[in-house]
Amino acid sequence: MDAIVKVEKPWLVMAGMLIGTFVGMLSETSLNIALPQLMKIFGVSSSQIQFLVTGYMLIIGIILPFSSLLTKWFSTRKIVITGLLAFIIGSVISAMAPNFAILLTGRMIQGIGTGLILPITFTVAMLIFPPYKLGTAMGVCSLVIMLAPAIGPTLTGIILGKLSWSYVFWLFVPFLVIALILAIFGLKNVGQITKPRVDFLSVIESVVGFSSLVMSVSLASGLGWSSPVVLGLLVLGLIVLFFYGKRQLHLTEPVLNLHVFNKRAFTLGALSVMVDFAIILSAMYLLPQYLQKGLSLPVAITGLIMLPGGIINAAVSAFAGRMYDSLGAKIPAVLGFILAIVGIVMLLMSNSHSSLAYVVAAHIILMVGCPLAMSPAQTYALNSLQGQESADGSTILNTMQQIVGALATALATSLLGLGQAAYQGADSAARFTNGVHYGLFFTLALAVVGVLLGINFGSRTPSKDLDA
Repeated sequence: MDAIVKVEKPWLVMAGMLIGTFVGMLSETSLNIALPQLMKIFGVSSSQIQFLVTGYMLIIGIILPFSSLLTKWFSTRKIVITGLLAFIIGSVISAMAPNFAILLTGRMIQGIGTGLILPITFTVAMLIFPPYKLGTAMGVCSLVIMLAPAIGPTLTGIILGKLSWSYVFWLFVPFLVIALILAIFGLKNVGQITKPRVDFLSVIESVVGFSSLVMSVSLASGLGWSSPVVLGLLVLGLIVLFFYGKRQLHLTEPVLNLHVFNKRAFTLGALSVMVDFAIILSAMYLLPQYLQKGLSLPVAITGLIMLPGGIINAAVSAFAGRMYDSLGAKIPAVLGFILAIVGIVMLLMSNSHSSLAYVVAAHIILMVGCPLAMSPAQTYALNSLQGQESADGSTILNTMQQIVGALATALATSLLGLGQAAYQGADSAARFTNGVHYGLFFTLALAVVGVLLGINFGSRTPSKDLDA
């Protein structure tokens, strides 16, 4: 069976988008290791500094729901080139930021770039690769997404060990320029421009709903969950999103086609992807800080300690894509989440005096489990859809990943604070480690949910479960 859209060199078409996606996802976790240092430099609290992570993901989450609509109004080349330019501008602003407000502004402009590029990468892959190569192609895309967050802390640690924090942002620019050149000369238009009617009420509901939800959870770590501001934003977000979802189900041309959730395989696969991404984001937020504040390690050493897990992550991501082609999604997904549980439990058993070898081993096991589940679950979900539904499904997957990632990071921050406050003692390292454990209990609960979801996957391919 042939690809939906035939192109001579599909990997050349994908090259610029893959580099842009890699840098976007690299940016998502690269600052985690620099957060303690940035708190001191800009004189902000942990509840404020987290907005460099959650704010970035919030902007991505706001942009992503409109990606399917954008592909019907603008060509593939225009969307990707605009996204890469936005990312370059945001990186330069962040690198030259004189204060926290400007740094956060640049960070959010970066989010616009990632929000435009990330979903279209998967949409184009679904169109230009034939079904018998789709598992491998999606495996490569997942490799890009999984590798970047894993090696981000390592690269940042090396940079901060020798240079200023601003070089973390300068690092992105040359890669983005290369991606821009590849997009200009190698990217072909593969979508169909139909220019459907835009439902502006849906646009407003989407922005207000997702923003309120993420902001409420993010502010909870500083203001407390009983704060009227936190509760008000939470209630507002949930109410607006309820009406947003109801509206999408009744529109003839919805901004987000929620009807794809009628397919059991997509629902199970999508939920698994969200859970997996939340595990990665919460763990990768907590672990670098534990290494620095719990084990009192220098920032450069922290980055190097996380390198083995990053390398393992890359290898497993590529391998997991091929596993789907031969085994289906159930076996690798369940095995992946079980391994994630083992790694998280090992980290929960750590303390402020644990050996580096033990922490590295726990990180490696976690980095084997997460990508082992991610690629098969994502392919399982998207392979249950056909035609335009594939683009809609890709949009939903990527949107919810970012929203769930922002929520997971914010919740991990809140639990980190609660754990520190609950510690009875004068040892600051032990106090911080106790906070990390509180956050990891949340990560552990996510992994258990992942196993329960994976068990319900079809035993072989999603085609058997499309109408189940």
